[in-house]
Amino acid sequence: MAGNALYEELLDQLGTIGPVRRELGRIVPAGCSAGCATVLSLLGRHGTVSIGRLTELLGINVSVTSRYVAQLATLGWVDRSLDPADRRSRIVRLTPKGRTRYAEMSDRRSRELAARLSDWSEADVRRLAGLLSRLRADFDGPHTGPPRGARRTTSDRTK
Repeated sequence: MAGNALYEELLDQLGTIGPVRRELGRIVPAGCSAGCATVLSLLGRHGTVSIGRLTELLGINVSVTSRYVAQLATLGWVDRSLDPADRRSRIVRLTPKGRTRYAEMSDRRSRELAARLSDWSEADVRRLAGLLSRLRADFDGPHTGPPRGARRTTSDRTK
């Protein structure tokens, strides 16, 4: 297993991702907040989803998700309807106007990223995408180490 210094370096590098995300996150359709743009992106990639699933994907409170969806509905970019499988739940989908806005935003973001990584090989871009996907998947599953927030003992640190 790699030493703590390696994981500390990884933590430092993960901390540098914020400015990259913020820069790309500024590329949003007019009248759309960054949060709404994230919802637009998720719906563009996942298609029709329930408010509950959208909340899971966003990792935020359902009231915030509902607020973003309401803002997008006001813009005419999403439709909300009752879930036929569970009439207590609502499903959300992009409207044709929303699909157009999503496609425009996605294209602009992709072009910006391609310009910034123009000196990277395709293999390097694929490798980074794969590693980030793997990292995210490791955080989606159950945590197998010491309980979160538990104090580690000296013997834990030497293993």
